[in-house]
Amino acid sequence: MKPTRQTDKHHTDTAARQLQTARLRAGLSLRELAARAGTSHATLLAYEQGRKAPSITTFLRILEAAGFGVEIRLEQRIREKDGIPRGEELASVLKLAEQFPTRISKKMRFPTWPAGGNPSWI
Repeated sequence: MKPTRQTDKHHTDTAARQLQTARLRAGLSLRELAARAGTSHATLLAYEQGRKAPSITTFLRILEAAGFGVEIRLEQRIREKDGIPRGEELASVLKLAEQFPTRISKKMRFPTWPAGGNPSWI
């Protein structure tokens, strides 16, 4: 899959959320974490706001400075099946589902209470 601006933006936003979450969970201010990680607070703020993307080395260094480790796990993603992109496949399934009739009752049905008090299942 060729990287696009959309996927790059997604990865930058994910990194931003992770950095901010790590800092907040560690109870550190921007300045404190920046000092520990050897970067400026302005740069760290840009990373957290997704305005700038850190390199993987910088990302890991900041997380470690906040007291967190990172495990990387590979997961294969299915982008196509039988030559059909997954989004198109889903759209086709939803379009097919729209063709099935739906039966919506105009009258709502509720459990009824016996005349003498509590129902038998209570």
